[in-house]
Amino acid sequence: MVDTAYPARLNIDYQEKLSRVTTIFRVILVIPILIILGILTSGSESVIQTVNAAGEVVGDTVSTGAGIVGSLFLVTLLLILFRKRYPRWWFDFALALNRFSLRISAYLALITDRYPSTEDEQNIHLDLDYPNAQTDLKRGMPLVKWFLAIPHYVILFFLWIAVLFVVVISWFAIIFTGRYPRGLFDFVVGVMRWTWRVQAYALLLATDKYPPFELR
Repeated sequence: MVDTAYPARLNIDYQEKLSRVTTIFRVILVIPILIILGILTSGSESVIQTVNAAGEVVGDTVSTGAGIVGSLFLVTLLLILFRKRYPRWWFDFALALNRFSLRISAYLALITDRYPSTEDEQNIHLDLDYPNAQTDLKRGMPLVKWFLAIPHYVILFFLWIAVLFVVVISWFAIIFTGRYPRGLFDFVVGVMRWTWRVQAYALLLATDKYPPFELR
């Protein structure tokens, strides 16, 4: 079940049968699409050389950009703080990027054997309500959301450790039975759903509604 009352929602269709072959080689098969995601989200690096009065190079300084994810957060924070705006095209881009990223995560977690598409929804349904920045978002909230979400970070840290063990167990289950145990599937999807709600609140800044502490 999905909590439709919360602005950020995630549901993944359960596949009755999964491919044993692609499951065995999943870590290898996912590499090309991971490279694409890495190119999209990685930061930029520049080298700044320090020159003394004699014209000699005395040191290098490496400047690393925050990457697209950090830039999305920073610009959204500034737009809400100073203009109280959340441009629709900016929101749509952030949502599309997160949908693409989640399709890769779901494929890597073995809960689907459909190779991640760069645009099609496939069997992974991730949604986020577009906020009216003037009425739905408080101007100063982006400055404190990261702090308010700390309890979620702590719980999710341990939940994701559990997910790693669950994925390993499920790998063996799929190899022998061709199925992802439904209880384990629901747990992994629940952790992803919880993470998505926290991300929508603290990183995308698309809602001021505090995320619930639940998997469903």
